[in-house]
Amino acid sequence: MASRPDRLLRGRDVPLSASFLELFFDLAFVLALSQLAQHLLHDLTLAGALRTALLLTGIWWIWVTTAWFADWYDPESPAVRSLLIGATLGSLLAGVATPQALDGRAVLFAGAYVAVHVARGAVTTFAMRGHPLQSRTLRIFCWFSVSAVPWLAGAFLPAWRVPLWVFALALDLVGPRLGWPTPTLGRARQRELHLAGEHYAERYQQIMIIALGELVLVAGLTYADTSLHLPATAAFLLVFATAVLIGLLYVTPAGLRLGAAIEHADPSRLGVITAYLHLVMIAGLVVTAVGAELSIAHPTQAGDTTAVVVIVGGPMLFLAGRILFSLAIHRRLSWLRVAALFVLASASVVLRLPLVAVSATAVSVLLVVVVLDRAGITSYRRTRSSD
Repeated sequence: MASRPDRLLRGRDVPLSASFLELFFDLAFVLALSQLAQHLLHDLTLAGALRTALLLTGIWWIWVTTAWFADWYDPESPAVRSLLIGATLGSLLAGVATPQALDGRAVLFAGAYVAVHVARGAVTTFAMRGHPLQSRTLRIFCWFSVSAVPWLAGAFLPAWRVPLWVFALALDLVGPRLGWPTPTLGRARQRELHLAGEHYAERYQQIMIIALGELVLVAGLTYADTSLHLPATAAFLLVFATAVLIGLLYVTPAGLRLGAAIEHADPSRLGVITAYLHLVMIAGLVVTAVGAELSIAHPTQAGDTTAVVVIVGGPMLFLAGRILFSLAIHRRLSWLRVAALFVLASASVVLRLPLVAVSATAVSVLLVVVVLDRAGITSYRRTRSSD
């Protein structure tokens, strides 16, 4: 008969597909991503972009660590269910706080972030007592307890808030890459960090769909507020095309091979690096949503530097993350995508066209990449089959 801690762990007979509560947890990010896009839209400066990136990284790390948690533990266990519900509430509160997280709602944002991590660590450490894997939960609990200090200190010290939160996030992000080294416990071993590749890859696809859904939602709501004239309609269709092309770029082919790659790799390397790279891609989609609102609301407006950089910069950020993602999975660089990145960068500097034309330029570049990618994959498959 399995011990109580063993019953908490994800068994081999537990389906690898995401549970209902994991999908429910993802819904909290609809609000968070929407709030982040609005936060950036209302402060389209370099400083505003960096502040949005700080908040996005914090919210993203709640999602990543919860995905790891649900991969290691049985999602049907009452304790795990309770923690997933708590993480959902914490994510919602962080999303609510986002517009003023660096001002009047700092305590709510930092408190929600810390509560999710510390509560999860405390409960799992207690529940796993006497089990060899308790050391893993204890390491993670110790690291998040340490980072909680600058998180909460920053919430109460406005003048030091940003540097303290940057330091806290650096601790949280580097911890898993180092194996959460802790006095007397050492570092986590590779087998302790194993991730079920199929489950983990599916979770990434689901959160990418959530982010793409936010882009489509912004496009639809912004278009609904226009008079539906031709330029706005064209801009709306271009944003929809952008969402489709980004989705195709994500799943072909590395996105579909992530599960197998994680199963055969060191999870402290690939599992953590893919979390960093998905953050870059999600950031690209947040910026793309801001660009979508600008282009649909003001399609014929001659693009100033800021608007052009935002409209082109979203796909650029996604493409940069996607290039590095393929490099991590295949250890191969896609020169086609690198060239597309440079084309988009050049366009952001030289284009001063109406915003709908700027959007059309970005879509054209993405379309060329998708078509040539597909052609290359088809040619590769034919060559392999003939061999």
